[in-house]
Amino acid sequence: MATKRSIFEDVGDTPKQVAAPGGIDRAGQGARGLIRAWLMTLFALVVVMIVVGGLTRLTDSGLSITEWKPVTGAMPPMSEVEWTAEFDKYRMIPEYQIQNRGMTLAEFKVIYWWEWGHRQLGRFIGLVWAAGFVAFAAMRKIPTGWTPKLLFIGALGGLQGFIGWWMVSSGLEEGMLDVASYRLATHLGLAFVIFAFIAWYVYQLGRSQADLLQARRGGDAGLARLGSVLIGLAFLQIILGALVAGIDAGRAFPDWPLMAGGFLPPEPLSLSPLWRNFFEDAGLVQFMHRMVGYALFAFTVFVWMRARRSANENTRFVFNAVMAVMILQVVIGIVTVMYSAPWQIAIVHQLVAVVLWALILRARFVAQYPIAQTIKGA
Repeated sequence: MATKRSIFEDVGDTPKQVAAPGGIDRAGQGARGLIRAWLMTLFALVVVMIVVGGLTRLTDSGLSITEWKPVTGAMPPMSEVEWTAEFDKYRMIPEYQIQNRGMTLAEFKVIYWWEWGHRQLGRFIGLVWAAGFVAFAAMRKIPTGWTPKLLFIGALGGLQGFIGWWMVSSGLEEGMLDVASYRLATHLGLAFVIFAFIAWYVYQLGRSQADLLQARRGGDAGLARLGSVLIGLAFLQIILGALVAGIDAGRAFPDWPLMAGGFLPPEPLSLSPLWRNFFEDAGLVQFMHRMVGYALFAFTVFVWMRARRSANENTRFVFNAVMAVMILQVVIGIVTVMYSAPWQIAIVHQLVAVVLWALILRARFVAQYPIAQTIKGA
């Protein structure tokens, strides 16, 4: 029964209920810091995976293992008999019969270890994801709403393993010396998609939920939209880069800014049917990679100039970083072409692409969720 109050009672005498500070951050937030550390580990492993995958392609090692054995394939050959059996399987495919006939067992072991290491790293990444997810789920430490996100990362990883074999199997078919370029592009493109989601989640978990809610109110919607377009254009360039690597198009025209003395490569549409030229003609594929590269650079300059008007110092800084690495990447790309894409320069080009991708994602994130600063900082 409610206590009777005097009509002369001072309202100020009534006890006030004060909201507990940090309520948003405590409610269902789980182990954000530990999950972020786990995702950062996956982040680093995916970077290594992209680099190892690039080296596997550049050393022509990807077809050395001709079977897909997700479980038993984790064990490499342990005796000379097993090594000979693996080598015999390799000698049955077109790459050996047309391109590598006469290869010794010792030379085969070199390319085999590259591909085995690439697949083993994929298995290890899967184990790291599974162990982390199961542990956090068992302890009920996953923040509210994050279970589908973390499962999505695992599903993408499983899909990547399937696409990896789909890619390799194309190179085992009659008349093929390499994997199909469009399948290689799909494989590399999905790797960058996985990388992007992990990076975005790491960025989100690096700040409290309350901070993100507050920051979004002060976000620059226009700059964020430009950042989204920049992400899309950069991803297109990554796919084209994979097509270039898939058919060794980077070695076709070692001159710049022209191609064989002209703006267009000679006979860019000579293959039939017409669509094959956009995947298999070295000149046209390299031309598309160059043109999109120019467009990406020009658009980056435009976005950077727009970002310079931001009142937020950190926002300006991250877009400055994007611009700096973009310039570096363009220079490395030109050098790669002019030296006929040696693997040492080509792998640096791919690694810088990974760094640039992470920076573009970071800039897009900060445009949407700017970091608070003092009036002095502004």
